[in-house]
Amino acid sequence: MIHLVQFSTGVASAEVAWRVVAEHGPDRVICLTADTKVEDPDNWRFGREVIDRIGCRWEIIADGRTPMQAGRDRKCVPSDRMDVCSQLLKRKILNDWRNSNCDPDDTVTYLGFDWTEPHRIANATRMHAPWMTEFPLTRPPYLWKLQMMDLMRDRGIEPPALYAEGFEHANCGGGCVRKGQREWNLLLQVRPHTYAYWEAEEEQTRAELGKNVAILKEKKGGKTRPLPLREFRERLERDPTLFDPKDTGSCHCIG
Repeated sequence: MIHLVQFSTGVASAEVAWRVVAEHGPDRVICLTADTKVEDPDNWRFGREVIDRIGCRWEIIADGRTPMQAGRDRKCVPSDRMDVCSQLLKRKILNDWRNSNCDPDDTVTYLGFDWTEPHRIANATRMHAPWMTEFPLTRPPYLWKLQMMDLMRDRGIEPPALYAEGFEHANCGGGCVRKGQREWNLLLQVRPHTYAYWEAEEEQTRAELGKNVAILKEKKGGKTRPLPLREFRERLERDPTLFDPKDTGSCHCIG
């Protein structure tokens, strides 16, 4: 059997890889990573340290585009409603690689969903069929993300820097388009240069499309409207409290 771990370079998928190698040995395990071209450099440091310790093969693949470039090609701004970056830069290339290099009869795909996410597990199982899928984090020991981070430190590996800065997920350099106002406010506060990059990319896309579209949204007067990153930043510069802390988005990239 080939044991294929979809390794995002976050702690959950790293723990999955650690468990799969411990159970099956490194020779039959492949960690497969989709590079969106906007990942934080410290994620690659973490990924390399994990792979060096568990000793399995690591394949890094890429479409070549960034999320916003993929969005412009699809005539949209990527967002929680239009997750073209997850579709094209993650799921498609991961599936294409597996289809070209593996056989459903002797390959198991491992994903980093845990026991608290039965809906995501059901969706992923359906989306990956007829490939076999397993979810090691649904089995003991049951660990929360903070516990996984502590476990990585106990192993001598510091988790990706984004977690220490307060981000729930260590993906896309902190700028995941599926996140809401709370985490984009955090990005502006702790990584203003990264925020400026995404703001410029969104402005370019809006100009090319000639449409009032945006990553973020807000509800006002019973209606939902786009909330461009530039407007969001200018609002927060006037008053840092003017964001919705309950708007967490939905950073659920199945892949």
